[in-house]
Amino acid sequence: MPELGRIYWTRQGLRLAYSAVMVWLAVAVMSALMSKTTPATGAGPSAAAGVLRGMVENVVAAVALPGVAAVVLGIAAAVITRRDVRRRDPVRRFTRQQRREGMARAGGVCEMEVGFGRRCGRQAEHGDHFYPWSKGGSTSLQNFVAACARCNRAKRARIPSPGQQQRMERRRREYLPRSASLSVGERQPVP
Repeated sequence: MPELGRIYWTRQGLRLAYSAVMVWLAVAVMSALMSKTTPATGAGPSAAAGVLRGMVENVVAAVALPGVAAVVLGIAAAVITRRDVRRRDPVRRFTRQQRREGMARAGGVCEMEVGFGRRCGRQAEHGDHFYPWSKGGSTSLQNFVAACARCNRAKRARIPSPGQQQRMERRRREYLPRSASLSVGERQPVP
């Protein structure tokens, strides 16, 4: 699935950009609060109100640009999520036939990756969507991965990296016949 890399890195970039904007926002607020405000002459409530008004104006001015960036990134994430919801396969569960074929293809052993690119050796109990169903993954045999309960829970609804996809396909060469399809992951087309 060639588009997996683009999708994965786009989402990673969005996460990184959002984290950077949040740090920028926090630093802007802290620097605005720590900046010196000119105290009003005299004492009393009007001087305190003037200092407080100056602090609020500083914070609002400092937060304007990172706030706009956070809103733009939030809108981009919402658009991507909305596109995923539209893309969802109407059928979520694998059929008995797909499950039987997928488990037989894996030899009843979990196909997920444990450490250093090795295949998990536990008995497969679940049929997992390699590309998550909630992110637009299709319910097909190409997207079926046999998984033990532990690996299935650990993966959750994360989009696998292109490296994980390549390692999965490389591991499948070891236990699948040469005539079988080694590709893994399939995304539902946009309706």
